[in-house]
Amino acid sequence: MDFRIADTFTAALARLPAQEQKAVKTSAFDMQLDPAGPGLQFHRIDAAKDQNFWSVRVNRDIRIIVHKTAASLLLAYVDHHDKAYAWAERRRIEAHPRTGAVQIVESRSRVEEIAPALFKPMLPEKLAQEPALFTKLSEEELLSIGLPEDWIEPVLAASESCFFDLAVHLPAEAAEALLEYAATGRLPKPAPSDPSDPFAHPDAQRRFRTIENVDALRAALDAPWERWSVFLHPSQAGVIARSYNGPARVAGSAGTGKTVVALHRAVRLARSDSEARVLLTTFSKPLADALQRKVDLLVAAERGARGRITVAPWEGLAEELHQLVHARRPRIAALAQIQVALVQAAGGPETWSERFLTSEFRHVIDAWQVSDEATYADTPRPGRRSRLGAKQRAALWPIFTGARTRLASQGLGTWAQVFTGLAAHYDAQATKPFTHIVVDEAQDLGVPELRLLRALAPEGEDRLFFAGDLGQRIFQPPFSWKALGVDVRGRSTTLKVNYRTSHQIREAADRLLPGAVHDMDGREEARKGTVSVFDGPHPQVLKLDDEAAEREAILGFLEAVRGDGVVSDEIGLFVRSRAQLDRARAVALAAGFVPVEPGDAPSAVGESVTIGTMHLAKGLEFKVVVVLACDDGVLPLQERIDTVSDEAELEEVYETERHLLYVAATRARDRLLITGVRPGSEFLDDLG
Repeated sequence: MDFRIADTFTAALARLPAQEQKAVKTSAFDMQLDPAGPGLQFHRIDAAKDQNFWSVRVNRDIRIIVHKTAASLLLAYVDHHDKAYAWAERRRIEAHPRTGAVQIVESRSRVEEIAPALFKPMLPEKLAQEPALFTKLSEEELLSIGLPEDWIEPVLAASESCFFDLAVHLPAEAAEALLEYAATGRLPKPAPSDPSDPFAHPDAQRRFRTIENVDALRAALDAPWERWSVFLHPSQAGVIARSYNGPARVAGSAGTGKTVVALHRAVRLARSDSEARVLLTTFSKPLADALQRKVDLLVAAERGARGRITVAPWEGLAEELHQLVHARRPRIAALAQIQVALVQAAGGPETWSERFLTSEFRHVIDAWQVSDEATYADTPRPGRRSRLGAKQRAALWPIFTGARTRLASQGLGTWAQVFTGLAAHYDAQATKPFTHIVVDEAQDLGVPELRLLRALAPEGEDRLFFAGDLGQRIFQPPFSWKALGVDVRGRSTTLKVNYRTSHQIREAADRLLPGAVHDMDGREEARKGTVSVFDGPHPQVLKLDDEAAEREAILGFLEAVRGDGVVSDEIGLFVRSRAQLDRARAVALAAGFVPVEPGDAPSAVGESVTIGTMHLAKGLEFKVVVVLACDDGVLPLQERIDTVSDEAELEEVYETERHLLYVAATRARDRLLITGVRPGSEFLDDLG
C-alpha cells in the first residue's frame, strides 16, 4: 500500500500548537509503520461526499483525516474534531476527467452554503461596469487546465472583484492558469499526463508526495511550514530535473521560487552521483546560513547527500580557498583604505571626485584586474555612464597604479585580486574542487566572482547553474557574462508564479520597475504575466508630519497585526541605510520588541523583531514588513545624487535606488506598510 501525504495536511499541521503537533506526528508514524495496527482508531465520515474519507483519533479532540483506498493511504488534513470533519464533508479526492491529475476538490454546493454571494448572477448594470473575466473561454479550455466540471459555471460568471474570493476554492493549477489568463490573455499549456498513475501528473505532485520510509516522513513533518521542501510547482520541478549542456539560469521576479529551485537542484545533483561535489553559493553569510538550514531539511532522510554539498558565501569561499592555496588568510583593504589611497595618489580631489575614482577603480580597474595603461585604454566599460577618452584614461592610470602601490606597501589587497588569482590557479589545474556549482542571487555577481566560479568546476553537463532576478540587482553594475565565457542564452527559464507575495503587494512593487529588464548580453527578463497565488490587503503608503507621527502610525499598524496572530519573528522593519537604523530600533522598542539585525541570534530576553537596511533585506521573507524613513533626501539617497557627474550616471543612481525599495517591499508576504516624513520619497507616489 502506498503511503502519501498532502500539502493540505502539512499546512494544517503547522497551524497546531507544538504539543498537538507532536501527538499528530506520533500517530502519523504509527500509520506508516502499520496502517492496520490495533492502536489506530479509524472511523468512516458518513456525511462526506467522498466515501474514502476516514478520521483517525489522535487524542480526545484532534483528528487526522485520511483518504483510504485498497491501493493507498493518504494523510489529507488534521484539526480539532468538528473542524476536521467539516473539512472532509466539503471535499472529495478524485482524478480530473480531462487532465488525469488527482485533485482535492471542494464541493460547489457546500461552498455555496457558506458563501452564497460568489454564486449570485451579476445584474446588467453591474456587468456593464465590471464585465466577467472568462467569457471568451470554452468549457473544453477550462477543463484542460484542471477546473472541476461543477465549477465551470461560477468561473464563467466571475468578475475581477470576486475572482480572488472564488479562486481559493479551486484546485491550485486551475486558479493559477486563470490568473495567468487574466494577466496575459493566454492560458498556459497543459502538462503532459500519465493515465496509468494519476499521482504521477505534475499537477498532482505539487500537492501529494509518496513517502517511502520513516526518515522521509519525519523530514516532511519536522518543519511542516516549509512546504517548498516537499511540494513543488511543475514549472519548478521541470527546471530542477532538466539537464543542460552548458551554463543555465532560472529567473523570475521576487517570490517566484528561484531559491527553491536552486536548493532542490543542488540536492538533486548531490543525490544523483556518489562522487559529486556540489557548491551552493550566494553573496552573503546570513543568506548562506539560511541556505544551509534549508539544505539540511531537504537531505534529512539522506544524510549521505549532505556531505556532498558545500554551502558558502562568495567571499567566505574565496577566503577558504586562498588559505588552501597559499597557507595564509588574505588581508583585504577596507573601502575607506582604498579611498584614502586613491585620493593620496591623485594629490587631492580637485580634478577627479573621490566617488568617481573609487567607482572606476572598483568596477573597472580592480574588477577586470587591468594590468597596464594599454590594456586600460582597450578595456570596455559596460554599465559605466561617464565616457572617458584616451587622454583621460592616460591621466587616470598613474593614480590607479599609485593607489595599488600604496595598498601593497601595507600588505593589503582586494577581494577582486583574491578572486582573480584563485581563478588563474584553478584554471591551470586538471582537478577541480567541485563537480557542479549552483549560484543563488546571481544578479549580484561581479566580474571577479564569476571568473572564479567558472574555474572551480570542470567543463561538462550541468556544471554551472544560476538563479537570480535582474530587477533585484543592487550591488554590481551590469557586465557581459558572455565575454567571460558564461553564455546562458537558450538555457534560461523564467518563473511566473509568485508564492510569497500577495497579489496586491506584488502589483504595487512592480510599479517601481520597468516592464522588462535587459542584461548586457541582450537577454530580456519580462515581468509581465507573473501572477500571485493569493490575495491580501492593499499595502499602506503613508506620509506623516514628523518622526513622532510616523512612529505612532507604525505602532498602530503593529498592534493590529499582532492582534491578528502575527508573532514577532514574522515581522521585519527596514530602512535605506544605517543612518536611519535608530528610527527602526526606536519603533521596535516602543512596540515592546527586542530589535535584532539579520544574521544575529534571536533575543533570549524578549520577543525579537528583525530590523535592518534594505541591502540586508535581500533573501529574507516575513509575513509583515514595514519600510520606514522613506524621506525626501533619503530615498534616493541625496549623498549619491550630489556626487553624480552627468545625467546618465544620475539615471543609474535612481535605478538602483528603485531596486532597493523593490527588494524591501517584496520581503512581505501578507501585509506591507511604507512610511516617510513629508514630503516623502518621490518613489512613494509611484507605489499608488
